[in-house]
Amino acid sequence: MSRKLMFYINSLEQGGAERVIAQLAERFAEAGYSCTMVCSYRGEQEYTLSEKVERVNLENQKSQANVLIKNFNRIKKLRELINKYKPDCLISFLPEPNFRALIATKGLPVKTIVSVRNDPKREYAGQMGKYIAKHLMPNADGCVFQTTEAKTYFAEKLQAKSEIIMNQVSKVFFDTEYNGERRDIVTVGRLNTQKNHTLLINAFAKIANRTDENLIIYGEGKLRQELEELIESLNLNDRVKLMGLSTNVPESIKEAKLFVLSSDYEGMPNALLEAMALGLPCVSSDCPCGGPAEIIKHGENGLLFSAGDVERLSKAMLAVLDDNTLAKKLSENAKATAENFKPEIIFEKWRMYVDHIIGE
Repeated sequence: MSRKLMFYINSLEQGGAERVIAQLAERFAEAGYSCTMVCSYRGEQEYTLSEKVERVNLENQKSQANVLIKNFNRIKKLRELINKYKPDCLISFLPEPNFRALIATKGLPVKTIVSVRNDPKREYAGQMGKYIAKHLMPNADGCVFQTTEAKTYFAEKLQAKSEIIMNQVSKVFFDTEYNGERRDIVTVGRLNTQKNHTLLINAFAKIANRTDENLIIYGEGKLRQELEELIESLNLNDRVKLMGLSTNVPESIKEAKLFVLSSDYEGMPNALLEAMALGLPCVSSDCPCGGPAEIIKHGENGLLFSAGDVERLSKAMLAVLDDNTLAKKLSENAKATAENFKPEIIFEKWRMYVDHIIGE
């Protein structure tokens, strides 16, 4: 009899955590587990979920009720689904789903694994966030972190039964090759405050007259107009391109001369892992909660700069663009490092941990 797993997240709307949980459910289903994906609601632009994974929504459309009523209703419906499907383990991603999962499973014969996907100092901030981190999260049977720094934010009781598992990178990024002449600087990420495209654009402005490369930004978000205005004010309309969402990221960025991650904070940034798997020279902010620093050894397989430091970012970009030997070294070592993020390696870590929590 196959083991039953239930996954819970607010939606599968396009984002790093959403993509990881969708991929994870698919891998478990392919391995013979019975898998159900529970979402609070259906998002507007969602990742495709495998047909092998059953999908259930708590709401027909996203609730507009106040926070207390919304959480009460979602917890109630989630508990009803757990009683109906009787999973061996419930796996939740992100703060709100983690909170609801731990309350919904109270007193039920189901194991719970919560997962922290971003900087906990931001996601579990304020009095309520700190209370949840200190008193509620340790009630989970297990927790998956992405970095050591994130793990140390929580109580030792939770740390003792946790595991650090990085994200998998889809096979297509390893298989996509480019043998032509590389050009341009690229980045991939939502146009929001966290990704700090403003910093990247300002850093590029400092070196624009010293390079022929353009800055190409893939992603969409609420800051588009603000970024367009910044580009206009810097007279960089012909040099900085906001491309919107890409339907084929590896093909879109495979020929880049340099990949840059300018985020103020991250968990384990998928975009950076994917760029490394493509063999792109990478420059990244050394941001909390330590994801880039865990995978990049400065000067060996990438370059790190202090988060928010426009001068250091511009110098790091120019260093790679002006030095083909350095660029080649970073490229080759990045691709070698990315071998650790292959889907089969990451999934095996998850499978072993989940089976351990459920019990042999």
